[in-house]
Amino acid sequence: MRIDIATLFPDMCETVLSESIVGRARKAGKIELHCHQIRDYSTDKHRRVDDTPYGGGMGMVMQAEPIYRCFLAVTENFTQKPHVIYMSPKGKTFTQQRAVELSKMENIFIICGHYEGVDQRVIDKIVDEEISIGDYVLTGGELPALVISDAIARMCDGVLSSAECFEEESHFSGLLEYPHYTRPEVWEGESVPEVLLTGHHKNIAEFRHNEALKITRERRPDLYTKFTENNNMNSK
Repeated sequence: MRIDIATLFPDMCETVLSESIVGRARKAGKIELHCHQIRDYSTDKHRRVDDTPYGGGMGMVMQAEPIYRCFLAVTENFTQKPHVIYMSPKGKTFTQQRAVELSKMENIFIICGHYEGVDQRVIDKIVDEEISIGDYVLTGGELPALVISDAIARMCDGVLSSAECFEEESHFSGLLEYPHYTRPEVWEGESVPEVLLTGHHKNIAEFRHNEALKITRERRPDLYTKFTENNNMNSK
């Protein structure tokens, strides 16, 4: 899989995407991640990529042309158009399920906006979907782009050691994840739950499932209701 990110801050993106699991996966050739400087595609001698908005208003708007030129240059030798995402607070909220779906695509191109956003015409011309990572506004699309790139990358074959690494994590199954414990067995007077020390896999699995149900019910009743409703439907 290949992910391309069009941004005004490629060094910032590269720093994050070169670390930890995703960084190792890139070096091993398990996934391709490329960050592109939009300013490189400006025709302005000062590499300007923004201008004042028509109709007035505060702030500046990123111009369509540099973004479009960047897209054309990056995808020039692609056999088909990549799935294009624009990071936007107006987009549909990102979920684990969407991360799984996107991880099955061959090429993804992510546009990071800045200032007051980007000219709507380039969105209409090349963008397939707008995605938000939550109901708040950030300075630019870089942090959201890094979030979804990480979430997508770890779903790709070979990035994690096995599917078990993500199948029991929060949201993948529809529940929040159960609590974890490690050595020492007793810390600050608190002991690890006894069942985890027994080596009885069935009992451990049952304990973890019940803990996941409990945590989800307490912290995310919306997810708990959805999970129980889906289970009831599947059991019919």
